[in-house]
Amino acid sequence: MVNVFHTLEERGYIEQMTHPQEIKELFGKESVPFYIGIDPTADSLHVGHFVSLMVASHMQKSGHKPIILVGGGTATIGDPSGKTDMRKMLSREELNNNVECIKKQIEKFVSFEGNNAAIIVNNADWLLDLKFIDFVREIGSLFSVNRMLAAECYKQRMETGLTFFEMSYMLMQSYDFLYLYNKYGCKLQMGGNDQWSNIIGGVELIRKIGKDDSFGLTFKLLTTKEGKKMGKTEKGALWLDSKKTSPYEFYQYWRNIEDGSVENVFKMLTFLPMEKIKELTSYQDEKINESKKILAFEITKLVHGEEEAKKAEEASNALFNGQGSLENMPTIKIDNTNISIVDAIIVTNIAPSKGQARTLINQGGISLNDEKITDINYTLSDKDFTNNYAILKKGKKVFYKLEK
Repeated sequence: MVNVFHTLEERGYIEQMTHPQEIKELFGKESVPFYIGIDPTADSLHVGHFVSLMVASHMQKSGHKPIILVGGGTATIGDPSGKTDMRKMLSREELNNNVECIKKQIEKFVSFEGNNAAIIVNNADWLLDLKFIDFVREIGSLFSVNRMLAAECYKQRMETGLTFFEMSYMLMQSYDFLYLYNKYGCKLQMGGNDQWSNIIGGVELIRKIGKDDSFGLTFKLLTTKEGKKMGKTEKGALWLDSKKTSPYEFYQYWRNIEDGSVENVFKMLTFLPMEKIKELTSYQDEKINESKKILAFEITKLVHGEEEAKKAEEASNALFNGQGSLENMPTIKIDNTNISIVDAIIVTNIAPSKGQARTLINQGGISLNDEKITDINYTLSDKDFTNNYAILKKGKKVFYKLEK
């Protein structure tokens, strides 16, 4: 079996490691328990979690055992990493609901059967019952405040203010690693590179109690060629839940990414062989668009299943090539066909306010049935609805079907 280290390296996942040579040797062993943590701050995962799940899948396929930690306990605090303000505190009921929703999405990427079956754990099961004095005496005494404040995740918050509540997040996450090390023999924590400081905390905690086989590895964040995080849409995050981001919208996001990001996304978010990826990303100009269609289909298939991916592909072909069915494109039902163009833009979420809707019209960014709208006072009527629908379009890539 190929050492998964080479797979992760070849596909461009690896960013930093605590002990590179030891980790490479560790991956060569038959089965190593490792963990990836996800804080349930929403009732769905988003594309930022996608890379973590792909890494977990590659690891499991190479014989290693995934432990997916859902942070029902740490989410009561909220990770300050990358945040300019303190996270909103969620109720226990909200967190429990989020945990259950996220578990269903994780099951699409890792298997819970077989010799190296994945397990899902919730750190609320051990963190919520900790006694404060005992915890700070046994765990807190092993952490240097000076060193913690030098960590990037805290350093960037010093000007806006950092609460002791948030500062304890690193201790809690480090304790998670220790707990999983003792209970499941977990030797490796993996996560996005924004988690580097927290991961180091856990690795060092285990080593401070006299063990020498704890390791940490971070993988690259999914970014554009300019270094900006991918997965942001006009509506916000690109969610893995079809109720939050429809399969069509999900497909279109990947169909329309910049040419320079195609290879990186192919490697990190699909299981296509590297030889095939090299072939698909060698194309230029118009031909690269055919590769983007394959990319969008493969990613949508992974998250939403092959049937939904085919529907999204058909809807896209119908809009851009005049082929296929419009049935699966984003559709908004309206009670009254005599709706103003501004209200139509609002109801489809193409723009969040009437002011922005008017700006889009004035800038020539809105079309109805392929006719550019220039009058901000335009009102739709029955003549705009052929076969009971009209197509509202923003620019060249955002479409909505208005159905009466």
